[in-house]
Amino acid sequence: MSKIAAPRSASAVPGGSAPGSAVSRLVAPLAAGVTYARLLHLLVGWIFAGVVLMIYPGTYRKGLGEILMASVPLDCVLLAALALIPAARRAEGVQARLLLVPDREEDIAAESSRTWADRRRTAGWLIGRVALGSVAGFVLSFGSVACYGRLTGPDALWYLPFSPLLVLGFGWFLVFAGRLQLAMAVRLLGPSPSERLAEAELRAERLLERNRLARELHDSIGHALTVTVLQAGAAREVGDPAFVAKALEVIEETGRQAMEDLERTLVLLRETPAGANGVATEQPGIDQLPALFDTARAAGSPVEARMEVPPGTLPGVLSRESYRIVQEGVTNALKYAPGEPVDIRIAVREGQLELRCANRLPGAGRSAAGAAGPAGPARPPAGGAGRGATRKGGKGLRGIRERATLLGGEAAAGVSQDGGGEWVLTVRLPLRLGS
Repeated sequence: MSKIAAPRSASAVPGGSAPGSAVSRLVAPLAAGVTYARLLHLLVGWIFAGVVLMIYPGTYRKGLGEILMASVPLDCVLLAALALIPAARRAEGVQARLLLVPDREEDIAAESSRTWADRRRTAGWLIGRVALGSVAGFVLSFGSVACYGRLTGPDALWYLPFSPLLVLGFGWFLVFAGRLQLAMAVRLLGPSPSERLAEAELRAERLLERNRLARELHDSIGHALTVTVLQAGAAREVGDPAFVAKALEVIEETGRQAMEDLERTLVLLRETPAGANGVATEQPGIDQLPALFDTARAAGSPVEARMEVPPGTLPGVLSRESYRIVQEGVTNALKYAPGEPVDIRIAVREGQLELRCANRLPGAGRSAAGAAGPAGPARPPAGGAGRGATRKGGKGLRGIRERATLLGGEAAAGVSQDGGGEWVLTVRLPLRLGS
């Protein structure tokens, strides 16, 4: 049995619309509060022109052309002089945001004038605002009087059927005038190119700061977790009480250092003043590397370090970034080649800071230190995490390259080409850019 299709409404017809929706779109702007807020903004400009007109040249026994010839130049001069005041742009921006109701507040700036270009745009805005407000005010006042005269005169019956059209005409004139005023405000009071550039730089600076904090957390927490996992695994494998006690001591110290790094990072995120609440906000520098090497040795990896950096040679930022770079290099060695010797070389040569971190690849030979007894450093468990693993250039190495690039240097990492079976990380940073 075939079904009889129900007739579709006009709103459901593709390409069509219901008559009710068309009427709603026609009437809704006239009942919107934003239309009358913009009308108030227009009338403020008209009032300014009217006050000036009453003072000079007046309207007594003067034609319209004579009034315009005298009042328009005077208005322009006064408005241009007002635009020279830096705070005028801010006041106009705040008022435009409140009364013109833009879709996004940031489209209209609320900042004082900083350049002559800002002052010229402010002058153009003031003159355009007063001109448009004057036109709207005159049309509204004289048009209303004329319509009232027609609708109450002897021929009122002829004009009465057209009164709804007159109301719609006046209403939509005000709607378009308000929208034009808003477009002018966005164009002339919107952020200047210099303000847009400053805003973009601020966003970029905040993004760099977030990336820097992310790298700090990755390096410090990643190092702590690597050491902790190695120590815990070694303690479980060996089972000797003295060995377990030593491993727990290393885990405790590493965890405490990680907590301090985390607290420093959280202080920066909270934008708390340095040293507030007794929390130290200074980041570790190159002078604290010996403690890092001791932690690596306790994790079972012999570390041989040679530092040829005179005290006070490195600027603060270069010292801090160098510490993080070496920390990441040592962490990678512990993670991918646990128990293998690590060789660290740090020196200042020809205006550059040279960092080199090398470790023997798993399977290339075992160090004697790796076979120390229970009283010695914590040994990694046989077949422990990272043995035989290959480094694929993860976040750690990418972070090292980013740090080096930001400091104007370069970084490289890979298997040594001399056949020695080593993974080598080399970084060169110029001293003159590390400030």
